[in-house]
Amino acid sequence: MQMEASSVDSQADSSLLKEFYIPTYVLVPESEAVNVPDVPQCPVLVFINSKSGGQLGGDLLVTYRSVLNDSQVFDLGVETPDKVLRRIYMNIERLKSGGDEFAAKIQEKLKIIVAGGDGTAGWLLGVVCDLKFPHPPPIATVPLGTGNNLPFAFGWGKKNPGTDRQSVISFLKEVMKAKEMKIDNWHILMRMKTPKDGSCDPIAPLELPHSLHAVHRVSSSDEFNMEGYTTFRGGFWNYFSLGMDAQVSYAFHSERKLHPEKFKNQLSNQVSSCYLNDCFSSILCFGGYLSTQSE
Repeated sequence: MQMEASSVDSQADSSLLKEFYIPTYVLVPESEAVNVPDVPQCPVLVFINSKSGGQLGGDLLVTYRSVLNDSQVFDLGVETPDKVLRRIYMNIERLKSGGDEFAAKIQEKLKIIVAGGDGTAGWLLGVVCDLKFPHPPPIATVPLGTGNNLPFAFGWGKKNPGTDRQSVISFLKEVMKAKEMKIDNWHILMRMKTPKDGSCDPIAPLELPHSLHAVHRVSSSDEFNMEGYTTFRGGFWNYFSLGMDAQVSYAFHSERKLHPEKFKNQLSNQVSSCYLNDCFSSILCFGGYLSTQSE
């Protein structure tokens, strides 16, 4: 009886996974077209930051590739999402122009899953916004970071997910049932005083803060440009950080990038973040590490 139940569960999983599967010819240009009788109910593209969540990102990548088509699951450490999405959408448009109704239906139903921290989720949101698709695909965010504020705000929870087959299938089911909602995309105009020549030549160019998605740097002819200042346009979703909060977040990100082996689980990452916060608080109190002076 146990073997029969296991066999039935496996068949049910296989039947369900077909509803997310995208054939290779839709994803990879010059691939041989195949006849697919039924359009999947919830075709997905999956983007995973393999460096997020300690070892979890890499494990999740392996599991998603085992249950879906390899060609629809992408490691963000290998290929950027803008490049992937441009290639796939151009291929779909080519297929549509040749009368491929299946490809047109895939585009119509397409959803994106992104697994990573808030920075990774914001990256995908920014790319989809920048590409200006006529019908942007909805994005589901897998909480795979330290704070996971974006996934939490959108109803996906804060806890890092399981990486086994059943956990992935359970999340895919949630994606299929999820309701679409529109979110606000906030744009900020930021002016920073242009550094003058001094004893530390050459002066490094000013950059947009890491907490903001870059829209573009304002040109010298733009009406918002002011002499003596460098002006940027930036965007964010849900929240962005300034001052000490941003300093702590960026220090944590930099440390994790240099020493990924030290950041293998969510709880220890949160402890490390608190420790960095205490360190920067001490520096601020004793040495004025962050200046609040404005000119």
